[in-house]
Amino acid sequence: MAIFLRTAPRTALPSPAALRLPSLRHLGPNWYATVMGTAIVATAGAALPVHVPGLRAVCVVVWALSAVLLAVVLTARAGHWVLHRDQARAHLLDPAVAPFHGCMAMALLAVGAGTMVAGQDVIGHRAAVAVDTVLFTAGTLAALGVAVVIPYLMVVRHRPAPGTASPVWLLPLVAPMVSAAVGPLLVPELAPGQGREALLLACYAMFGLSLLATLVVLPLVFARLVHEGPLPLALTPTLFLVLGPLGQSTTAVNQLADAAPGAVGAPYASAFGAFAVLYGVPVMGFALLWLALSAALVVRAARRGMRFTMTWWGFTFPVGTCVTGAAGLARHTGLDAFTWLAVALYALLVTAWAVAGARTLAGLFSGTLLAAPRPLRPATARTT
Repeated sequence: MAIFLRTAPRTALPSPAALRLPSLRHLGPNWYATVMGTAIVATAGAALPVHVPGLRAVCVVVWALSAVLLAVVLTARAGHWVLHRDQARAHLLDPAVAPFHGCMAMALLAVGAGTMVAGQDVIGHRAAVAVDTVLFTAGTLAALGVAVVIPYLMVVRHRPAPGTASPVWLLPLVAPMVSAAVGPLLVPELAPGQGREALLLACYAMFGLSLLATLVVLPLVFARLVHEGPLPLALTPTLFLVLGPLGQSTTAVNQLADAAPGAVGAPYASAFGAFAVLYGVPVMGFALLWLALSAALVVRAARRGMRFTMTWWGFTFPVGTCVTGAAGLARHTGLDAFTWLAVALYALLVTAWAVAGARTLAGLFSGTLLAAPRPLRPATARTT
């Protein structure tokens, strides 16, 4: 007589592919742009030289959102490196993706600065200083690292072809400029003496490092546009990235001029104040020229069917740096023209942030933003 034993059904074990969270495989370093673009809305709003009822409270809320985003993206990127190390290494060796590794440093620095200017309303001054110190230190070390590592990889591994310069090449180079712009917030927190002066002059050194590197790369970007024609539609928003070093350097010289009197002697402090205006005004003029040129090319691309990609976040942080730069010039010159320029640019920033944020959420819910990227269609030279 046969005896049949009834056994419980087997539970299927998750496959190794499922354990790797495939949704993280194509989550690249460009996702830190969501953190940067959100944090700058809070920082730029707090820097506006006009009083808008309720704006301060909104800036605090946006700063809190940026802090949450930073935690989420840091965790997701850590998972990407742990579970998809092959893809993470491929990103470093991909000349189109590698420059975006500069975004992590800028995200850390942007949230740290937002903590000092807006977050302290919630967590208090001492806690804000502690948080900013940690984020500034980590962000600056990362910024200096990518400013060396990414150009090194471009030379020895990427070997980009002539005429392929892209505005994204500026991302690892502008990261030290962000350190130079937000570092002055911590200068008054140090005891008078060597520490204050060292931090101030270190910020000036990073200002020079980033500025000179930008002056090397920017002519290549413009030459590529002139000789090869417009960028592919999906990459057209990256033209706004050029505003980053322009606006951030203007912000840096004004912030450093504010911090100088308590850190260096009177002759140098006065010179730093004069330099803020002598440097900032011409650079802001060039930034407005580039903004107009980039906007015209974006309108052209939109009329030809440009669709949403994560490059649209390029409309946020670079414009925000121009807001803080214009606000600094308004503070040091007393001109109403810079005040209203800052207000107009901030309105543009908030609009761009709202659109990019809404489209990003829609792309996340649909799954399209975490899918494998499709190859870009090459642009033809002298297209009509």
